[in-house]
Amino acid sequence: MTDVHRMYDPGPVPPAGVPATMRAVVQDRYGPPEHLQVREVPTPAPGTGEVLLRVSAAALNPYDWHLTTGRPYFMRLLFGLRRPARAVRGADVAGRVVAVGEGVVGLAVGDRVAGMASGSFAEYAVADATSVAVLPDRIPDDEAAAIPLAGTTALQALRDHGALVAGRHVLVVGAAGGVGGYAVQLAVAMGAVVTGVCSTGNVDLVRSWGATEVVDRTVTDWADGPRHDLVVDTVGTRPLAVCRRAVRPGGGYVMIGGPKANPWIDPLGRVVAGHLRFAGRPERFVQFTATRSADDLRVLWEHAAAGRLRPFVGRRIGLDDVPAAVAAVGAGHTRGKVVVDVAGGA
Repeated sequence: MTDVHRMYDPGPVPPAGVPATMRAVVQDRYGPPEHLQVREVPTPAPGTGEVLLRVSAAALNPYDWHLTTGRPYFMRLLFGLRRPARAVRGADVAGRVVAVGEGVVGLAVGDRVAGMASGSFAEYAVADATSVAVLPDRIPDDEAAAIPLAGTTALQALRDHGALVAGRHVLVVGAAGGVGGYAVQLAVAMGAVVTGVCSTGNVDLVRSWGATEVVDRTVTDWADGPRHDLVVDTVGTRPLAVCRRAVRPGGGYVMIGGPKANPWIDPLGRVVAGHLRFAGRPERFVQFTATRSADDLRVLWEHAAAGRLRPFVGRRIGLDDVPAAVAAVGAGHTRGKVVVDVAGGA
């Protein structure tokens, strides 16, 4: 999770030249993705420290499914108890700055940026100036939109919470997913020896990202293999005792994904169990909330511009296709990132 999803308020009248209303994917209550609707809503205006973007592209994340369904239920304490406090879905965004609020430094009208915004499944979105960064010319909008949330999570998992340095051995579970795919590529770029775990159909893809070894989870149990300095688990469904066996003494297990069976607390229960299971052990257990950072986005843009970070866009859709796509993401029926073509899509 990140802290980008705060209360949505369209605020004052939009700046000159910006239409008063816009098309957006909105929801009035928690529930299945079919409750999402595309309709005209007031265009937001930037507040202090914020910028208004004309959205070109956005991308889906599992987090969008969680906020749509309001599951796990404890999340509603933060994002609206009876109904979503912010109606427009979407976080990952790429677009152009059309207005800046007071106190914004380093961004100007006309800048092409990408990062995380409040309600990016819309023609316009407000973003905190610290949540976006100017894009290099070499990175197209659709690829940039596929990077921010998953890329930031992968980078912080490896660098900040995994203390990864060159030469270390890293195991990425769920290596073909959004966070997992970026974790593989960033770990390779950082000089690590990477083993990826994925299904049969994704073995060649993960290998193309630079993984030294790829484990087909349908054939081989990754927990029975050698130990690693760092395990980044984006799936989180194996018993914690099994996961701990894959970590070398002094190494770390970073939990990013987890079970969704219990709608009240999952994956919080696994987080508590992880701290207990690893307590007093030489292996470390880490679960974290990724934080938005323009500096981290610039690191990601540098890797992407150099070809070290290649987004895998599995599908491109329009705004009208978002509800069905959110359902597919929640069910785990997507391959690669789903990108919303807001500027050109219906």
